[in-house]
Amino acid sequence: MKSSAIAASGLRRVHDVLARHVESGRIPGLVALVSRGGETHVEAMGTMRHDGGAPMRRDTIFRMASTSKPVGVAAAMILLDECRLRLDDPVEPWLPELADRRVLKRVDGPLDDTVPAHRPITVRDVLTCTFGLGMDLTSLGLPIQSAMQELNLTGHAEPLPEPDEWMRRLGTLPLMFQPGERWGYHIGSDLLGVLVARVTGQSYEEFLRERVFGPLGMEDTGFHVPPSEIDRLPPSYAPDPQSGKFLVWDEAAGGRFSRPPEFQAGGGALVSTVDDFHAYFQMLLHHGKHGTERILSRSAVELMTTNRLTPEQQAAREAMANNTQASYGLGRHGGWGFGMAVRTYRGDYASVGQFGWDGGTGTTAYADPDKQLVGILLTQTGMSTADSPRLIHDFWTTLYQAIDD
Repeated sequence: MKSSAIAASGLRRVHDVLARHVESGRIPGLVALVSRGGETHVEAMGTMRHDGGAPMRRDTIFRMASTSKPVGVAAAMILLDECRLRLDDPVEPWLPELADRRVLKRVDGPLDDTVPAHRPITVRDVLTCTFGLGMDLTSLGLPIQSAMQELNLTGHAEPLPEPDEWMRRLGTLPLMFQPGERWGYHIGSDLLGVLVARVTGQSYEEFLRERVFGPLGMEDTGFHVPPSEIDRLPPSYAPDPQSGKFLVWDEAAGGRFSRPPEFQAGGGALVSTVDDFHAYFQMLLHHGKHGTERILSRSAVELMTTNRLTPEQQAAREAMANNTQASYGLGRHGGWGFGMAVRTYRGDYASVGQFGWDGGTGTTAYADPDKQLVGILLTQTGMSTADSPRLIHDFWTTLYQAIDD
């Protein structure tokens, strides 16, 4: 087990690579955190807006997008630890909208050409995102994908409706695949939050705050930014794919994160800081413990952070890695645990066993048990162009080079 800190010369190289991206004008600002061997190093550079303004700071709050997924799943793991959920229990008692599912005969077929589901959807199916529905970023024109967008089940164009209405809409659609057959992106992570709320009788955020955020000291993590802290949230940009011009996807004041949402979406709606996320991933590296307090059982962490997919189930994972913006290095991990990617082969500089995920707003957070490393990089620049993925790719490439023991 390697636990040495990172040499100063390696950290300087990381700094220089990050600075090059900011100085290019393509990335207005960023905050990065590297932790190893009991030492933590933070870089904050650039500005909150693309045209200048306040500088990025260590406590800047970011929209975590899909980097929320590895954190949101902890709520379900607590319920598994307490035997309030069981992996192979059907979800119908809590999610009756998903009873008696129909399944498309062909994934590209009409929505009324279906067969009955072979079996009920289980908790395991939801946790592994194999319950039968998911975003296919390589085939957004399919009838089932269009229907999900029209029903606003993904929240990309506008905020999601409240959970019961979201579930009602979800229940009107057939599944793309039989339960347990294939991995499908994103929808399962949002569904998990509804499941947690219905099992506990609390809102998803209340349960997370009580059992995860509070004990870990994640004071700046939640589903919106209060008015007193809104100046710490930069605007979120989705640069024009052709020109690269900075287009505002979401402003801070008056934006979608300036007030509590109707739907607390574990798939991509958290806001947080590098230090809050560091506390969470450090807890996972410590097998579920934070100081003397246990947040998750060691077994739960091992289950979350080990590949759970068969080669057949993860065909869609491979397609996503090979045919989207992920081709810059994001997404090439080989596996998926609960709520996060797990690296099963040496496809780049990172170690086998590394776990975490990336976010479409320009965020990345992973931990590496072999190197005892946590790396987090947060920006306000979305992945509508190659600039943010390339920055993330270069961050990880340089960071792994800096480990020389």
